[in-house]
Amino acid sequence: MKKELGAAIIGCGLIGQKRSKALGAAKLIACADINEERAKSLASMFPDCIGTTDWRFAVHRKDVDLVIVSVTNNALVEVCLEAVQADKHILVEKPAARNIKELDLLLDAVQKNNVQARVGFNHRYHPALLKAHELFRYGELGELMFVRGRYGHGGRVGYDREWRADPSLSGGGELIDQGVHLIDLSRWFMGEFVEAQGSAHTYFWDMPVDDNCFMTLKTQKKQTAFLHVSCTEWKNLFSLEIYGRNAKLHIEGLGGSYGVEKLSCYKMSPQMGPPETTIWEYPRADESWKLEFAEFVEDIQLGRTPSANLNDAREALLIVEKIYKDSGYDHNA
Repeated sequence: MKKELGAAIIGCGLIGQKRSKALGAAKLIACADINEERAKSLASMFPDCIGTTDWRFAVHRKDVDLVIVSVTNNALVEVCLEAVQADKHILVEKPAARNIKELDLLLDAVQKNNVQARVGFNHRYHPALLKAHELFRYGELGELMFVRGRYGHGGRVGYDREWRADPSLSGGGELIDQGVHLIDLSRWFMGEFVEAQGSAHTYFWDMPVDDNCFMTLKTQKKQTAFLHVSCTEWKNLFSLEIYGRNAKLHIEGLGGSYGVEKLSCYKMSPQMGPPETTIWEYPRADESWKLEFAEFVEDIQLGRTPSANLNDAREALLIVEKIYKDSGYDHNA
């Protein structure tokens, strides 16, 4: 019989709360947050769970096997290092660090302590993206040519005074926030990028970080991902188009304010003309968090390197850092 895993959640905000609802068979042992009321409120929803402001206490409990780290970006590596050095497995939210220098410290610690580390790239587990990747693996698209992606939201009153607008806390703006999701998804389909150009800029919000970023990423074969992320997208939007020589896939929506999640497949016939079109819609609630966590539990039980790991986060951050440098944002100064 497989051992029930004990989990601790560090950071009990919106993402920590989402994670708590996706634990499956794992048992939530402790919740920690700088806001004691928030930690205890979340803990009260689970039998025998402790809510505390002492995150180190939560991490070092003997009955905790894995730690979910959903704190602000500036604290991600500090909390993860403490957990890894205590021989705990970690699920750290993207971007996993504010920069490469921080992330490399964590990579080194994970390798030395032989624990599993997964990065929260939960978008891979949305049903339309899972189906799209399945069609891609089965060769339905033929050789990939390019990807076009757009991802954005419109912020809210006071958005430019929240922690994401402070580069010392966030490490950047929209590029390091939603941008790493689009970079990761593009890599998931296209493989490694060897060229990265882009422009990050602040158009609207009164903050020292970017509110829009435009990217052009290329593989060794010159397959190109053209991506745009924005927090001036007044109607929330997710759109990822994947073009192969034989077919095109279009993923739209993520549920909720982003609209019903949908996958369209446009398959070309030898004589060209109108494509054969198949559309899948996924009106269900977002199950990506549960699917992602269930796979992480398997990773731990099987001693398997997670499919979305710190190396994936590092490749995304390499692109982020280059574009910020090229755009004149020096968040690491």
